[in-house]
Amino acid sequence: MTFDPLENRRLFPALNQKINNQPVCFFDGPGGSQVPQSVLDAMSHYLGHFNSNLGGSFFASVATTTLMTEARQVAQALVNAPSASNIVFGANMTSLTFHLSRTITRDWQKGDEIIVTALDHYSNVSSWQQAAEDKGVTVHQVRLNDANCDLDYDHFNTLLNSHTKLVAITYASNVTGSLIDVKRIITAAHAVGAQVYVDAVHYAPHRLIDVQALDCDFLVCSAYKFFGPHLGIAYIAPQWLQTLRPYKVEPAPNDGPARFETGTQNFEALAGFIAAVNYLADYSRHIDNQSLSLRQHLCRSFDYYQAYEAKLSQYFLSHLSHYSNVTLYGVNNHQQRTPTFAIRIDNTTPAEVASYLSNHNICVWHGHFYAQGLCEQLKLFNKGGVIRIGFMHYNTYHEIDTLFEVFDYFLTPY
Repeated sequence: MTFDPLENRRLFPALNQKINNQPVCFFDGPGGSQVPQSVLDAMSHYLGHFNSNLGGSFFASVATTTLMTEARQVAQALVNAPSASNIVFGANMTSLTFHLSRTITRDWQKGDEIIVTALDHYSNVSSWQQAAEDKGVTVHQVRLNDANCDLDYDHFNTLLNSHTKLVAITYASNVTGSLIDVKRIITAAHAVGAQVYVDAVHYAPHRLIDVQALDCDFLVCSAYKFFGPHLGIAYIAPQWLQTLRPYKVEPAPNDGPARFETGTQNFEALAGFIAAVNYLADYSRHIDNQSLSLRQHLCRSFDYYQAYEAKLSQYFLSHLSHYSNVTLYGVNNHQQRTPTFAIRIDNTTPAEVASYLSNHNICVWHGHFYAQGLCEQLKLFNKGGVIRIGFMHYNTYHEIDTLFEVFDYFLTPY
């Protein structure tokens, strides 16, 4: 059985609205997905009935403590962490990374080295550059392969050495959709004693994460990219959970993940996060009708989502191949990428294209998307960047047809 998005689309209020009496096409998923009604309901229900803090004996506080425990368990299932205790929450991936970078680099010394990449969102670059500057640590940046916007693995190998303390790497490019061989990077980094910090923000909506299979030291993602609210999620491997010394207020917990979590958590976002992950698992529950664990249902659901998104990608790339004045940045293979596409059209700017599409209720992004290294290497940073078109499993073939009908204003057939 193949995935049919039409039933799922009914669960999303945003997908069923009309602006100026016309439907809306959301191709802006890489910047943040729309959310199902179940997420809205979960957040509203928590705020309306149990808004409280942790540790009290009264019913609302008990409910909040239970919610926090459940959120860690749900995140454990989502990334296949060994324990719920390996999960840390924060405001967003960027805030978590800046916070964790200071903790991870606390004992680094001059002469140490780290590696970042030109392919990453700069939340996973600037945070490490600035931490390294504080410690007098040398920063190396891996080039990307211009031809397919993949990582230049040979260049990475020349930078890795016994002085390398950490490698910060993206799992998938938030601009080009390129999938990175992170396992290869981790294996090489661990061979010289380096830690690996994985940005899985763009990967998480499209492929199911397995931190145990990766054997990564740290991994971060953001719920608002996979149908949830604004919430950052971090995985910290068991060997670092207690050995790292986070910056925290003195009376805060000294054990477990709470030692990394500063201030009061966003409990309503945790409620929405739980609902979002359950939404992701529900397709398997509905189709397979089997009593399985949350992780098992996620595995089955993501198989459906991934196969469908690959077909959307193939459909889009097939349409795009008919035009002579479009440049695609990234691999031209629907199986080796996420359904996120970076393009430029001759003799017009990305901003002009995005504005024209917006007049037809077609939502796309333009710019550099904080992937400064990528856009600089491609010599696009000061030229307006790219047009980014991203599909989620709630998008349809008909929406892609609509996109190209409007695109016809700019495109030149062969």
